[in-house]
Amino acid sequence: MTTVTDLDLAPARPPSADWQRRVARAFSRAAPRYKCFAAAQHAMGETLWTRLPARADAILDLGCGPGHWSARLADRFGEGGAVTGLDLAPGMLEEARRCHGKRIHWLCTDAAALPLPDAGLDLVFSNLALQWCPDLEAVLAELHRVLRPGGRALINTLMPGTLAEVSEAWSRPSQPAALLDFRDAACHHRAARLAGFSRIGVGATTQRFHYPDLAAVMASIKGVGAQAARGAGLTRADLTRATRRYEALREPAGLPVTYHLLTLELER
Repeated sequence: MTTVTDLDLAPARPPSADWQRRVARAFSRAAPRYKCFAAAQHAMGETLWTRLPARADAILDLGCGPGHWSARLADRFGEGGAVTGLDLAPGMLEEARRCHGKRIHWLCTDAAALPLPDAGLDLVFSNLALQWCPDLEAVLAELHRVLRPGGRALINTLMPGTLAEVSEAWSRPSQPAALLDFRDAACHHRAARLAGFSRIGVGATTQRFHYPDLAAVMASIKGVGAQAARGAGLTRADLTRATRRYEALREPAGLPVTYHLLTLELER
C-alpha cells in the first residue's frame, strides 16, 4: 500500500543530464497503476477532445502514457486514421501494448527529437506531457516540422500555481517543496511563435479536484508517475506538519488539488 512517507514530490527542473532518465523511470514504475489514479488527468484531457478536427489521417499522441487517448483517437478517426503513441517511458509503452495491442504504433523516444518525417502528420494530441519536457522550444519546433501545412497540435500543459496546496503543505522552514517549475502562458506563446506556427490559440482554465485525505492526494500524484526518484528525507514530524496544513485547506468536498491548465491550439 502506498503511504505518504514513501513519496517524493515532483522535482524542480534541474540541469542534470540524467533528469529525463529519472522521469522515464518514475513513469515506468507508475505504469501498471496509472489508470487507477488518472481521473484528474482524464478529466482535463476532455478539454482537448472537444477541439478535435473532423478528419485526421495521421495522428501523434505525444506523451501517450498507457495509451488511453491513443486508443480513443484510433476509435475516433477509424481505419483511415493511423495513430502513433509516443512516450519517453518504456514501462508506459509496455502497458499500452498490453492494453491496446498493435493497432497503434508505439514509439519510445524524446519529444525534442522525433524520428518522424517532415510534414507527415495531420494532428498532434498531447495531454499533460509538455511540462515534463525541459526544452519547450525544441519540442514545439519538432511539432511544427512533423505537421503538414494546415495540421494542428492540441496540447494541454500546466502553469504556475498548479499543486499550490501540495506545495503549501509540504514546504519546510526555509525549504520550499520541490515542484516542477511550470512555465506561464507567455512563455508557451513565445515558443510557438518562434517555432513558426501560423495560428496560436492559448486558453487558461483552473480545475480543482478533491480527495478524502492526504494519502489519497499524494497517491493521485505518485500514481501517475509525477515525481522523480530521489531521497526526500521525510520524517514523521514532516508528515504530521503536512497533514495539519492540508487539513486547514479542507473544503466540503474534501482536500483540494488545483491545476492551472493551459490549452494550446496550434496550426502550422
